[in-house]
Amino acid sequence: MISFFDRLRGKKTRPLATPNPVNANTIPLSSDELSAESMRGARIEPQQLISGCGQSIGKQREHNEDCLFAFSATLGGETSSAPLGLFIVADGMGGHQYGEIASSTAVRTMANYLLKRFHTYLINPSEGMEEPLQEMMRAAITEAQQAVTRAAPGSGTTLTVALVLGQQMTIGHVGDSRAYSLRSDGRVEVLTRDHSLVKRLEELGQISSEEASTHPNRNVLYRAVGQGEMLEPDIFTTSFPQPGYLLLCSDGLWSVLPDDNLCNIVTSAPSLQVACQNLVAAANDAGGPDNITAILVQLNG
Repeated sequence: MISFFDRLRGKKTRPLATPNPVNANTIPLSSDELSAESMRGARIEPQQLISGCGQSIGKQREHNEDCLFAFSATLGGETSSAPLGLFIVADGMGGHQYGEIASSTAVRTMANYLLKRFHTYLINPSEGMEEPLQEMMRAAITEAQQAVTRAAPGSGTTLTVALVLGQQMTIGHVGDSRAYSLRSDGRVEVLTRDHSLVKRLEELGQISSEEASTHPNRNVLYRAVGQGEMLEPDIFTTSFPQPGYLLLCSDGLWSVLPDDNLCNIVTSAPSLQVACQNLVAAANDAGGPDNITAILVQLNG
């Protein structure tokens, strides 16, 4: 009996046919490609958050008192679920390294408090959230206030937090770090209100915006985490900018770069990470008078 292998030996071999090209839809997209597809209006599933961040000590400070946190999660499957993101920027004050302790403590406390409460949602989104997001944000900032008071008495920190759930985001804010909405068509909106003495004077009409930018007391805050017994943060919920970006940053960035520069740098960059690095570089080129921190977030899908 002639075996199968014997029959093969008597045949001439032919090169294998060229396989069909791999369907590009099966290849994971890079963050650059995700951004490009989103801006072209392509449907991306599952809906997801992508982010980039950048930070620098600046050119005139001896140490970094800024702290940042960026987290996102996506769960895709039969049951559709909204992507979750938590993004935080804090700018400490107090000197003698107390500023570093204050900002780090505030950020870690916020992240720990909020992510613990979202653990069940991440595993089983169908159960939803029992606690309203704004109340959750307020409780987390209260925890941060108490933690900073214990860890670094006499110091303080700004705190700007974005909790993103699907197409909605809940913002918690204390101090003069900022949250921006940057639209792809060039529109820029400051979402937060600075809790600074100079901003208050500007709101009262006592000084102009030009005078505020050079005022000697422009860094003096009347509200900060870790300062005073009672703290009233600004908390609100709004839609995520689409198509566009969410930018969180410390005053080391926004105080030296005009709004239109911020938007131009972001929209001209090939990726969010490159955009953040370019923002930091531009702030340093403008003198880098303070620590610089930036987080950029985009919602695709």
